[in-house]
Amino acid sequence: MTTPRPTTDLSADEARRITLRAQGFLGTPNRRSGVRGILRHLGAVQLDTISVLARSHELIPYARLGAVDRKTIETAYWTTTSTTSTDAPPVQPPHPHAFEYWSHAACILPIEEWPHFAFRRRAYRNRPHWNHELPDGAYDQVIKQLRTEGPLTATELGGAKKTSEWWDWSGSKVAAERALMYGEVVCVERRGWKRVYDLAERAIPQTLLHDELDDTECLRRLVRLAGQSLGVGTRADIADYHRLKGEQVDAVIADSGLVPVTVEGWGKPAWADPAALETPPRGRHRTTLLSPFDSLIWERARTERIFGFTHRLEAYVPKQKRVYGYFAMPVLAGGRLVGRVDPAREGSTLVAKQVTLDGPKAVPAVAQALAEAASWVNCTDVRVERVDSPHLREPLASELTRIVA
Repeated sequence: MTTPRPTTDLSADEARRITLRAQGFLGTPNRRSGVRGILRHLGAVQLDTISVLARSHELIPYARLGAVDRKTIETAYWTTTSTTSTDAPPVQPPHPHAFEYWSHAACILPIEEWPHFAFRRRAYRNRPHWNHELPDGAYDQVIKQLRTEGPLTATELGGAKKTSEWWDWSGSKVAAERALMYGEVVCVERRGWKRVYDLAERAIPQTLLHDELDDTECLRRLVRLAGQSLGVGTRADIADYHRLKGEQVDAVIADSGLVPVTVEGWGKPAWADPAALETPPRGRHRTTLLSPFDSLIWERARTERIFGFTHRLEAYVPKQKRVYGYFAMPVLAGGRLVGRVDPAREGSTLVAKQVTLDGPKAVPAVAQALAEAASWVNCTDVRVERVDSPHLREPLASELTRIVA
């Protein structure tokens, strides 16, 4: 019989600070490890088509490291590395640092986690129903073409869409996406915003390719990774990180290495990364705009529980029903969420179309976040249009003028 482990009691503030440190917003980030270090630290970086200030996978490292060159970010994700000596050819073929797969959503994942998504690849292979019909012969043709011609986009494989509608995929696109979900094909590069498909047997390092772990081993690893990336979380938090089922978490959490904790005000059992409990979280807080797809805030119930802040993406809400704007970005400062900014770009001007402030004390932080973001995307000016508290519009504009001038 397993002896129950003692439970640690955490205050709500301790849980918040543990979360911030685990997500890379408290303390000094390891800048030497850069973008790749952030990816491995978080375990998953979400992708999305929306690009207002920048794309979400660019905003994630920016929020933690500051003004990292955007080309550097793309290179860090997608450029392969060869193992070489001074006077000999590569010891092994170039290997990627990341691959794209379904985790929390479509995500960039560290290449070493390829084996741990075997459970999901198997589930897709056994899936009886799909949204897109696979034409006869299309799958084999895509595999044959990739084997013959090398890495290709859907367009190069025969066309991504049958019509201009985004959902009306061509047979080649359906086949490529099905092969990606099965694991026979992998995306380890994007050209612009297009996936580049390659055979997994060619792109994934051999040491990882055939390490097909059973479902229990995969789930145990992903639960452990989720706990480390969250710092502390409930069953639902941990399940949501890589979109696992609650019962999958239940089956492995006792052996995952996470430890049970209770958090003041949460009202539900929680688990924490034991390393996160060893030392109190201390250090400098980041002040920054956050992508709505940032893993710090991507789960609404958790964000409300930790920060007392309600936020949702309104890009897909009819314009007349939006409250905070198309792509409202929460502002993090001092370990709190102190406001929102709905940004746009007009030439060299970053436009704050709508700003929500949590009182006058938030003005300097929001101005700082806007000024830094403007500089990062090569904007030389910031213009504030609407502030939900009109009496704070002039103080915000004045603070921006002081910083940007």
